[in-house]
Amino acid sequence: MQIQTAIETERPVIADARPAMDDRQIVDIVLASDAHGAFVWGVLDRMLDEPGLSFGNITASGFGAMEAAVLAYGMALGGRRGARTALANFWRRVSHASMFAADTASLLRSILEQSIDIAEIRKKTCPVKLSILVSNARTDAVKIFTGDQLSIEAVLAAATIPFLFPAVEIDGDTYWGDGDLSALPPAQPVEAAHRLAVTGKPALFMTPCADRRLPASHRAIKCTPIHTIFDSLHRAGASLFTRPWTDWGELTDMRDRGRQRAADWLLTDHLCLDERSSADCKNRYF
Repeated sequence: MQIQTAIETERPVIADARPAMDDRQIVDIVLASDAHGAFVWGVLDRMLDEPGLSFGNITASGFGAMEAAVLAYGMALGGRRGARTALANFWRRVSHASMFAADTASLLRSILEQSIDIAEIRKKTCPVKLSILVSNARTDAVKIFTGDQLSIEAVLAAATIPFLFPAVEIDGDTYWGDGDLSALPPAQPVEAAHRLAVTGKPALFMTPCADRRLPASHRAIKCTPIHTIFDSLHRAGASLFTRPWTDWGELTDMRDRGRQRAADWLLTDHLCLDERSSADCKNRYF
């Protein structure tokens, strides 16, 4: 019997072609409180288009906490398509409700309760692990809500602008947003191939490797590379509910900018090789 051996063939290289992603590639996401919500929507929406990209942990502060909760709920019920639909419906509610509601706190609660079931996000079977970063209104201490601690109140607290709106009471204490991302624990040796921070303005975000004693050749394998995406046309997210109407066209313009920044990152940073250290892999996209 004649055994046929595999024959290697050269494939044509297409200029500017999109490299294929590793099917097992996992990204942990950090959503900063200064990122405009619609820009964050675009980044998440574009990443949901990638079949080879999986979300690991999402840590969120500010208005991004609401979007992270909506994404996690959509993923739990309907996978990627469910998450994209949930985010789009959430933002339509934001645009519509902001024309009529005078009480912003009640508005946010109503939108959130229509958009998610917190019990689904708490389940261990939820495909996205969610962490909500808030600040204690009395002591300024940062607290992270996750797992069974997650609640509508925790998400609302993260989205509450300090001093502009009343803090949210949780278990006898009061919290609001603007949690300090520097309080996040160091990047541990985890399954995630990358950690992506989405911010609203140029800022250096770098979580140090948990073990710098490792040789450089092994450090990249043990550490999660850090990347940053921010909007070069940043406008403070605080204005989102301080004006009488949030225009749908303006929101989708910001969403599209977020999609483009995410597309830029997917074309380049996700190819960062393990031979380099996590510091070398850090890039920022305007």
